[in-house]
Amino acid sequence: MAIRYRITKRTNNINPAKESNYIMQAVSTGTIDSRRLSKEISMESTLSPTDVHAVLFALGEKLQFHLLEGKTVDLENIGKFKLGFKCKAEEDPLKLNPKRSISKYHLNFQPSVFIKHLLKKGITTYKEGSRSTD
Repeated sequence: MAIRYRITKRTNNINPAKESNYIMQAVSTGTIDSRRLSKEISMESTLSPTDVHAVLFALGEKLQFHLLEGKTVDLENIGKFKLGFKCKAEEDPLKLNPKRSISKYHLNFQPSVFIKHLLKKGITTYKEGSRSTD
């Protein structure tokens, strides 16, 4: 297994006088939906694809429910999920108000120790359009 990348030119918006730089950018090779995951998991268990799909759907519902209650959801082999938000700073704490101060909400994800070790070991990569790995 390897991850595809492409080389992309990035302009410097902060200092346009500086020369542009090039970066390597990971490229997705597709999307896997819950139906495919359900079929794959069912092949490795005694559950039917429908049962697995129902569990994945229920997991999504419960994840939303507990996140909206302010809880961190820890899925051991996957990682932890927690809601967060971007907020404007004020000199006076009395000026802080959720409707005015919070500009957007986001989901924080912290990968499990297993996934962190996998990433730390390094992953094989290959340039988009080539067949060999770097």
